[in-house]
Amino acid sequence: MKKLINQVDDIVNEMLDGMTAAYPQYVRRLEGFDVLVRSEGSQGKVVLISGGGSGHEPAHGGFVGKGMLDAAVAGAVFTSPTPDQIYEAIKAADGGKGVLLVIKNYTGDVMNFEMAADLARDEGIEVEQVITADDVAVENSTWTTGRRGIAGTIFVHKLAGACAEAGGSLAQVKSVAEKVIANVRSMGMAVDACTVPAAGKPSFDLAEDEIEIGIGIHGEPGVNREKISSVNDIADKLLDKIFAEGIYNSGDEVAVMVNGMGGTPLMELFVANKHIKEVLNGKGIKVYKTLVGNYMTSLDMEGFSITLLKLDEELKKYLDAPADTPAFVQQ
Repeated sequence: MKKLINQVDDIVNEMLDGMTAAYPQYVRRLEGFDVLVRSEGSQGKVVLISGGGSGHEPAHGGFVGKGMLDAAVAGAVFTSPTPDQIYEAIKAADGGKGVLLVIKNYTGDVMNFEMAADLARDEGIEVEQVITADDVAVENSTWTTGRRGIAGTIFVHKLAGACAEAGGSLAQVKSVAEKVIANVRSMGMAVDACTVPAAGKPSFDLAEDEIEIGIGIHGEPGVNREKISSVNDIADKLLDKIFAEGIYNSGDEVAVMVNGMGGTPLMELFVANKHIKEVLNGKGIKVYKTLVGNYMTSLDMEGFSITLLKLDEELKKYLDAPADTPAFVQQ
């Protein structure tokens, strides 16, 4: 294993300190906790908090800032943050208008965020939650009951965050988040696995001519292993599974995210996006906005995921709203 690290056990701590050193205008770290909050605070608005295991950067700390998250909680690599860390994030970020927790559907995340929410409610803080489950690859997995939450979670951060920034009530912000969740679907693939520093070896083995279709974001192998083919063919396989959901039809407008898994060159992501747009155009589906880059990664995994979000006028308004975070800036 070759990694640019010091000590394995210090990675998350040093990463968070490095982020605050790079972006003090956006984030500060809660002393003694693996939590990043907005530098300027979040008084007078509904607060959005998300998080999960580290290794998905720029998620989640990279999306703390105006128009998106108010706090992010970092667990160990691919490990849910503990309830006490989440609880401290809720208390620190609460601006008096309520808190919405955005939770990816992994058993540990759901359990620990719900425990923290209960603790906060006991303190008189109004807390609601939504659970993202956009991955169409599997119905259940080793880590979940139901579908996994993957890159589509970023659209929840963006649109619900915009609603909160605009002064929406907790009920309104939750409603926007739920609308996004109902209309977003994703699927990913890998050319090569990631290596968790503590494990020291790839999470699964692929031959030089093999790929995994339907991978998760925690180094999980896919649902199908096959010979590598052109990126157009691979994108078609991912899109076919997404289209099988039956929610994207001719005349619709969508936002597209082509998300790198951490080790994929932007060149390859843009090649994939070219074909994705052509396929959508051929189906009479209008691409309203496209995001290409690393948003929800899996350490150094090579591969990509495709996310489609079906839009209406309300969702387009919040998608277009300004945002200013370390990893996402929109004027």
